[in-house]
Amino acid sequence: MTHTMRQSPLPTYDHRQGTGPTLVLLHYWGGSARTWDPVVDRLAGRDVLTLDFRGWGRSRGLPGPYTLRRFADDTLAVLADAGVTDYVLVGHSMGGKVAQLIAAARPTGLRGAVLVGPGPARPAAAITPEYREALSHAYDSDESVAGARDNVLTATELPEAVTSRIVIDSRACADAARTEWPLRGIAEDITEHTRLIGVPVLVVAGENDQVEPVDVLRDNLIPYLPGAGFTVIPDTGHLIPLEAPADLVDAIIGFAPAS
Repeated sequence: MTHTMRQSPLPTYDHRQGTGPTLVLLHYWGGSARTWDPVVDRLAGRDVLTLDFRGWGRSRGLPGPYTLRRFADDTLAVLADAGVTDYVLVGHSMGGKVAQLIAAARPTGLRGAVLVGPGPARPAAAITPEYREALSHAYDSDESVAGARDNVLTATELPEAVTSRIVIDSRACADAARTEWPLRGIAEDITEHTRLIGVPVLVVAGENDQVEPVDVLRDNLIPYLPGAGFTVIPDTGHLIPLEAPADLVDAIIGFAPAS
């Protein structure tokens, strides 16, 4: 059974009861809880929690700030509200950077983290002020979202229902939330935090990811995660939960089997 909570001032979240540890799925910049639907659908029987970050989706009415640290604090508050005490973080892109901050705080109950095409601890050299300014306008219109989706975010064909949902979700946000990640969060160096992570970590990369390329993750994240696993999913672009959900589920279950 899935329980949807809208208990202000917490972000809206969905908690499906099942076998633990709970998989806590954190979405990308432009996504929402439902970005994970193809993954959740393949996790039958598992305890799963998804949320809409503050400023996004069903949580877009919540006030800022919309910083990575606020998202991390919100996630811990949601877990407490849901009574989740044994869990694995699964963070995609921006959500992967949030997951690093959460894990660095070494919260009780955290068993591990799967970082999916994550924002690396150390920003890549390509993240220049000019790049960030341009990126901050990627979701200004339905047309600009579609362009980013087709030319940058994905490397595979997706069903029309999914491609249209990407546009809707990328536009369903507070203006300040839309610009916080490209202008600030993406450029934040969190290596001093990532080094503190004490639980097992698996990094999942997309072979054809243009946003967080394999080499960037190898150079700008793995060095700060001694002992982390690293797996590359063939053919997929950046939107791994939508492009390669079956492969991603295999990686998650292999890392965090039901107990």
